[in-house]
Amino acid sequence: MKGMAPSGATPPPFVRLAAHHLRWQLIGELATSDRRVRELVASVGQPQNLVSYHLRLLREAELVTRTRSTFDARDGYYHLDLDRCAAMLAAAGSAVHPALQLDRTSPTATPAGRSRRPRVLFACTGNSARSPMAEALLRDRGRDAVEVTSAGSHPRERIHPSVVRVLADDYGIDIAGQGPRHLDTMTGRSFDYVITLCDKVREVCPEFAGHPRHIHWSIPDPATDGGRAAEAAVRRTAQDIDARIGHLLHVLPTTDRQEVHA
Repeated sequence: MKGMAPSGATPPPFVRLAAHHLRWQLIGELATSDRRVRELVASVGQPQNLVSYHLRLLREAELVTRTRSTFDARDGYYHLDLDRCAAMLAAAGSAVHPALQLDRTSPTATPAGRSRRPRVLFACTGNSARSPMAEALLRDRGRDAVEVTSAGSHPRERIHPSVVRVLADDYGIDIAGQGPRHLDTMTGRSFDYVITLCDKVREVCPEFAGHPRHIHWSIPDPATDGGRAAEAAVRRTAQDIDARIGHLLHVLPTTDRQEVHA
């Protein structure tokens, strides 16, 4: 039948990659949070050289990327490209039968029976670029389904002007009247999810009530340059954060709280 996998055909790339038990474990570990190699080694219980080998295969397939840590330049964070995963998985399904389609619509409504909205805190160092962008984008995309805020360990005097412009021009979101907040102002508040977007703040982020689930997104500060260079970097960062939030929305209404921050 046209469109169906012929007998004896080579399995699609995603199937070949994910079929190995260790690579499947690594994909699962990276699906929710960016991780350092030593954290992956501890999670999967395998030697570092073996974990590094399979991470290299995932990187060669462009499923996983590695960025240098802004906290310790000798270290790095691995990130799973969920959109590429979805595309490769969809291709694998199509290779079996055209009827195998993935519904990737992001949920935006609170499920029936949920007593309250999930509470999310985004944290970075200055609370002037990454975390306010994440706060604004999740509030916009989540509508009334999520309670969200952001703060920084060393907040700057104002939100970076390029962040205000990019959110207004590209997403129709106005945060012109918002200012940075200190993490200390969150003391005593309870959260379901604490998401760090900065390698430095991950190391100093305080504990919060409610036993929140900790997730890390290793995203460089886009606001280190000035002028057009800063705006272009902010725009790329906003696109990265918006993609991650689209994935997060699939998790927020249904996932029980659990510790994933090593």
